[in-house]
Amino acid sequence: MEQRDRPHILLITTDQQRFDTVGPRSPDFLRTPHLDQLGREGVRFDRAYAECPICVPSRVSIMTGRSVLSHGMAGNGSTSEVMGRDGTLPSVLRDLGYSTAAIGKMHFTPERARHGFDEMLLPADYYRWMSESGTPVQPMRHGLGQNELYPGMATVPEALTLTTWIADQCVRYVRDRRDPTTPFFLWASFTKPHPPLDPPEPYASMYRDAPVPDPVYGDWSGDDAAPEAFLRQRQRHSYDLVPPSVIRAAREAYYGLITHVDYAIGRIFAGLQDVGLLDDTFVVFTSDHGEFLGDHHAGNKVMFHEPSAHVPFLVRPPKRDGHGLHGTTSDALVTHADVLPTLVAAAGGVPSPDLDGHDLLATVRGGTPVRQYVCGLAADGRSGAGAAPAPVYLAVTDGRWKYIWYPEGAQEQLFDLDTDPDELVDRSGRPDTEEVRRALSTALAEQLRKAGSPWATIEGLVETPLRQEPVTDRRATAWPGYHTESYGVDVRH
Repeated sequence: MEQRDRPHILLITTDQQRFDTVGPRSPDFLRTPHLDQLGREGVRFDRAYAECPICVPSRVSIMTGRSVLSHGMAGNGSTSEVMGRDGTLPSVLRDLGYSTAAIGKMHFTPERARHGFDEMLLPADYYRWMSESGTPVQPMRHGLGQNELYPGMATVPEALTLTTWIADQCVRYVRDRRDPTTPFFLWASFTKPHPPLDPPEPYASMYRDAPVPDPVYGDWSGDDAAPEAFLRQRQRHSYDLVPPSVIRAAREAYYGLITHVDYAIGRIFAGLQDVGLLDDTFVVFTSDHGEFLGDHHAGNKVMFHEPSAHVPFLVRPPKRDGHGLHGTTSDALVTHADVLPTLVAAAGGVPSPDLDGHDLLATVRGGTPVRQYVCGLAADGRSGAGAAPAPVYLAVTDGRWKYIWYPEGAQEQLFDLDTDPDELVDRSGRPDTEEVRRALSTALAEQLRKAGSPWATIEGLVETPLRQEPVTDRRATAWPGYHTESYGVDVRH
């Protein structure tokens, strides 16, 4: 492919956006015109999963094209332990002649590690810019933590929010700062709708009278039935004690943040249109994980249930290509590892056969499944190269059935996603689903053994004893993510 024929590439990610805010399960009242249009112009993948629904693991998969089982980052550890400057998405595209830039939250460690990008602008740059601007109002001065469900409102007007700043910087890059002699790869990484749930007006009040859906509660989600590892996760933050009125307000604010990001995405599209590049740009949109938002009496992410692990995923090839994929939907099983090979192929390169990810457009055109299973896991504690902390759970889905194994106490769950997409009924332990349960348990153990995981042996999945831990101790150690704007890690939202 000649240099002049290579498309520009725009990767857009959000942080903590659920699958049911984009696509067939999105509520009618939710305003996401630009993501809706992106779906009409390209391919919408309706079975995309974050293998480990936590920020850093998903971003490492995007950057490396490798699964969580492969790269080993199953928690928010140091990215520099599992990747460097070479072999990453921006470095591979750089070798294909691209200029590369990242704008927004990267969550790399150390914060300024570029991992192959030519340049980066981070939330830290926004907060520094705001503090030096002399304006009497400053962002994030409401005292809400970065993982709380309690909603608030932005302390700065819409034009001065981090969301708007990220969009503005993307427009400036496209219009003024990029190298016009090369195609560009731009990662626009929005921090919202991750808490704090603090939209500015008009988004703060946009959904106050809307028919916001109530949380869903599975027959397994009560304190007397939920797996112990699941209980520990929600009790550490006391999400199960948040009053229903607050949950509703949180959901209204959450939808407001999603619409704010969508409108900001529209500004990036407008910037591309201004310089005549919108039709020449290959666009991918996804989120690094979801958010329980009160479902199953829980909040935050981490667990492999649908609100947390199922993410939106849209791919729009350049219109100039006449690709004929407008409005296509796919039920192929997709993960973040597919981003790198998809973009490398779009850039005219040949993805490495050693990657865990696949070129999704080749898959759609060929009509072949991307993979048979997606495996999920999350570690209890710090994760990284050479580390093997105890998993909170191990999971597998074939797109219809989902099986979750909790090593602690040898507890398990089984859900039929076709008939029960909200996972209201745990079908494990039933005679009529025993064959499915056994097959998925075996498949999970095989995938773990193939990856060299210590959590599966020839006999099957490894068990650990139940911890003797009072609920009062769990609640006493709750940490809802308090940070000031001066915090030295790239987790300010």
